[in-house]
Amino acid sequence: MQLRHVRYFVATADAGSVSGAAARVHVTQPALSRQLRQLEQDLGVTLFDRSAGRLALNRTGRALLPGARRLLDAADALQASAAFHGSGRLERLTIAAPTVTLTDVVSPFVATMSTDDPVVDARAGDGLDPAEMLRGGADLAIGTQRPPPPYAARELAVLPVWAYVPASDPWAERGRVPLAELLERPLVGLPSTFTAREALDAAAVAHGSSYTALVEAANGTIAQALAAAGRGVAVVSDDPRFDLVPLAIDLGGEPLTIRLVAAWDPRGDSAAALAGLAERLRTWIAHRYPG
Repeated sequence: MQLRHVRYFVATADAGSVSGAAARVHVTQPALSRQLRQLEQDLGVTLFDRSAGRLALNRTGRALLPGARRLLDAADALQASAAFHGSGRLERLTIAAPTVTLTDVVSPFVATMSTDDPVVDARAGDGLDPAEMLRGGADLAIGTQRPPPPYAARELAVLPVWAYVPASDPWAERGRVPLAELLERPLVGLPSTFTAREALDAAAVAHGSSYTALVEAANGTIAQALAAAGRGVAVVSDDPRFDLVPLAIDLGGEPLTIRLVAAWDPRGDSAAALAGLAERLRTWIAHRYPG
């Protein structure tokens, strides 16, 4: 069965005659009649009543006509979508990133996008590097590592990991705290797959130290809630909540940070659109988190 034969069938049904349909689809009447018979042969049914020298839909033809219309609509939609993607544009976009990044970076950025931009889906990528996120189906992946070739990447930002304390804490006015001092206090941290925890663990190892005590929270919001409740100093990269005071974690002149990188596959038709979106995200982060 060929799609053009289905189109001729629908045109004939709409026109009410072979001559009218032939004019609509720009073929001769004999050619159209042959194509309609070929469609009937392919389907194994008769679609028209050919008595009295004219074509009229029979019962089977009337029953199959709605399905034929749906088939043509789906084919037209597929062709339009292919042309859309072939031009390098995107209808939908899946962004994968750590949960904190989705909450504090990706979601606020999506809120600034226009109706001309693709619709964004989000996927948590905690514990995964950008290459793994892309292989898992993400169009744009955000993580802390540059992926290997063939993937392309763009650095988005270097963001701080904070030590959060209540305003009543003795440290609240300090602005920053040395890592050695921080490790002496009870901490509220995140699971080991979270980027802030990875950065803290690496810094502790490099310092040759370990935690005095650490309560593990499911996410950054809960970690800050526990800090507000007096359970310890929350070490997260999230934006502040519960009126907590953020302190930079001093590694000996440099703050503890995480590096965000956006990655995508440059081999697809939408590579330029993805690169442009990554640049827009980089610019937006620079305005949201100046310095």
